[in-house]
Amino acid sequence: MGTESIAGLTSVIVVAADSGPLLRSCVESILAARDPLELLLVDNASGDGVVEQVEAAHRADARLRVLRNAGNLGFGPACNRGAAQAVGDVFVLLNPDCIAPHDFIGRVRAALSSDPRIGMLGVQVTDTDGRPARGNRRRDPTLRRALATLTGLARLEARWPAWQGVEMPPANGAGVETVEAVSGACMILPRAAFERVGGFDEGYFLHAEDLDLCRRVRDAGWRVAIDPGTRVAHAQGSSSRARPLFVARHKHRGMWRYFTKFDPAARNPLLRAAVWLGIWSHFVTAGLLKSARRR
Repeated sequence: MGTESIAGLTSVIVVAADSGPLLRSCVESILAARDPLELLLVDNASGDGVVEQVEAAHRADARLRVLRNAGNLGFGPACNRGAAQAVGDVFVLLNPDCIAPHDFIGRVRAALSSDPRIGMLGVQVTDTDGRPARGNRRRDPTLRRALATLTGLARLEARWPAWQGVEMPPANGAGVETVEAVSGACMILPRAAFERVGGFDEGYFLHAEDLDLCRRVRDAGWRVAIDPGTRVAHAQGSSSRARPLFVARHKHRGMWRYFTKFDPAARNPLLRAAVWLGIWSHFVTAGLLKSARRR
């Protein structure tokens, strides 16, 4: 899929799309690491000038490479372009509004090395105040689980496991733990696992491509896990505030694509139609509310 890899080198792939000034902090946090790495900054035709600022500030650092796309390809396709140019044996897929600690690379490589069956590793993604974010420890978002989460019935799963939701309850231990899906804000994969599954499904533009990748990694026989002892701060949504309706539309498209690919309920025509109507009704309603608030 890509070039020959270099053992012990970590390829950090960051996709920018008018991501704003936090991109500078993200790049600085990665380049502050002492471990062998390369940073591939894949620019989806940003117009805010920040990618150029980053490139100028780190021109002397050979570890940084900027790859430019002629248009906005979406997150997954841009990650695939970066992976095709990467030379590391481990890939870190990091959102442009994430800040990583200086020992991040060493910690995640140690976690991967603890079990060669790990094909996808997540970390404890937090908000800027250090509170754990949603989505760190997830299950596959089947229709039943999504409804349990939306209705609040998931709160009863300790008593009635049939009503388990998408979010998994907090872990009891502190070690690396098996989950079904991790946060798309920070995903770490051995190069071999990424290439085995063919990278991201480019039918997604934004949202749910991370869930899709986790699912296919598991289906290929690898373990999806999280290392809760390693933290990354995420200023969630900073890349999407300028175009909320654009982002929302692609999020809903991603939800629909995931449902039709993986959920057995999609084989039922009535359920399929109901889910389609529910997804796009939610998009319209949310869009109207956002427009009203902006006015």
